[in-house]
Amino acid sequence: MYDFMSAVRNRHDYARSWKEKTGRRVIGWLEPYFPEEIAYAAGFLPVRLLPEHEADALSEKWMYAACYPARDILNQLLLGRYDYIDAVAAVEGCQWLYHAFEAYLRNAPDKPNHYIFLPDYTNAPTSKDVTRSEFDIFRRKCEEWGGRPVTDGDLDEAIAVYNKNRLLLRQIYELRRYQRPVISGSEMMSIILADQVMDKAEMNQLLEAYLEELQMREPRKDCLRLLLVGSETFDTSLEEAVESLGADIVADELDTGSGYIWNNVIPQKDRIMAIALRYLDRPHNPIKDNNWRRRPQHIFELSEDYAVDGVIIQKQIYCHLHGTDNYAVWKLLRERNIPFLYFDRDTTLPPEDTALRLQSFLSYVKQGATHISGWHRKLD
Repeated sequence: MYDFMSAVRNRHDYARSWKEKTGRRVIGWLEPYFPEEIAYAAGFLPVRLLPEHEADALSEKWMYAACYPARDILNQLLLGRYDYIDAVAAVEGCQWLYHAFEAYLRNAPDKPNHYIFLPDYTNAPTSKDVTRSEFDIFRRKCEEWGGRPVTDGDLDEAIAVYNKNRLLLRQIYELRRYQRPVISGSEMMSIILADQVMDKAEMNQLLEAYLEELQMREPRKDCLRLLLVGSETFDTSLEEAVESLGADIVADELDTGSGYIWNNVIPQKDRIMAIALRYLDRPHNPIKDNNWRRRPQHIFELSEDYAVDGVIIQKQIYCHLHGTDNYAVWKLLRERNIPFLYFDRDTTLPPEDTALRLQSFLSYVKQGATHISGWHRKLD
């Protein structure tokens, strides 16, 4: 069985090897609204710039009191950990990530780069045309970098690869709706993270083989089922902490989790518009959900569809987007009598403190009253 988390840990070696083997280029992205299909059609390998905590004497100069993942990404860039990327791109969204993008370019002014504006009001009358225009500008930028045109055929091929990839990931994700899933939350998250740093065509082959292996697995032991909500994730430490206490995260509402794989591009004659609509129609983070507040309802639907017993809300310290949106999520969960645990975190997760808080929460959930998702259910 393929070790997906090893692929995440060794992502730099993978990208360098991929470049050497294919002779193609790598582009790093900072927001999950980045239109990977366009970069892939132009011959690039899109990789998510993941944070990894190291001793940091660099980022403080450029990003004071910013969220730690953004600072750690900047630190990684300045330390040369991503020296193999040929270009870097940011999309309108998290301002801390944009700050990291800008600070990096101040230190690497010759690095090819592009900023894509994607409207915060994703359902406004002009949002579709604006996003299509921005994505088309990015397509032309990729043509300039690659020295060749990006044809409709190239886009069709990229769309097909990415649609297949998301379909395979959703097939695996849906297996978690079973009362006794065959896959754990940490395993699922490691797959999605690996998917964000690997070639999708290669990943599709691995996922097809992995699906066959999952069909042969024995179901996991029945346990408390949790939903993970909140800021972007970049490792499986929280999922593993939950599992060590006998529970499991069976679904998530994260931008870089289920949101990354939730919907496909619906093919149409205007390929760029089709790609734009996919990113406008995906489940949104707080900054893109600031008009109709559809996110709380999506969270509730996930809690029902995956029959969860409780919700964990994790917020990165200094994450203003989720900080200003949490009131709406808390309100809905309280109205629906769904127990939840809220806590701030940074790149690293203190094991003792986290375990204590999780253990207290899980004990509380076990004592819960009857709930539509089965508070009254007896465990083995």
